[in-house]
Amino acid sequence: MSEASPTWAAHAAAELGAAGYKRGAARDAVLSLLDRQDCALSAFDIEDALRGGDRAVARASVYRILDQLESLGLVQRVDAGKSTVLYEPVRGDHQHHHHLVCERCGKLVPFADEELEKTIGKLSRRVNFQVSDHEVVLRGACDACSK
Repeated sequence: MSEASPTWAAHAAAELGAAGYKRGAARDAVLSLLDRQDCALSAFDIEDALRGGDRAVARASVYRILDQLESLGLVQRVDAGKSTVLYEPVRGDHQHHHHLVCERCGKLVPFADEELEKTIGKLSRRVNFQVSDHEVVLRGACDACSK
């Protein structure tokens, strides 16, 4: 990868360092894992995924790192319902997407919809409100759970 386009993990590490957060193996492990994700994970998912690796990371450390990343706008929280919060990296070059969440099994399905984005833009102009960011989470039942 060229210096002009660092990985999300390298960018996040630089931002955390600039904000005064100390570097450590736990942070590096969380950043590396999140960098490989296409969509959102819970803190428990992150802890579980790292448990099988070279270095297990305590849940408290995972939450602390996620809080730091969120405070700097490097991860986005996704409220999946039933007190479940998921986190995904904010990538400037990554296609914006939303989520479908099954209320029964917790399945998370990312989706992108150009018409929805256009509609949000039209709404923004109609109500004279400049939308800087948005998240759409649709809840219901996945195909398997609706049968």
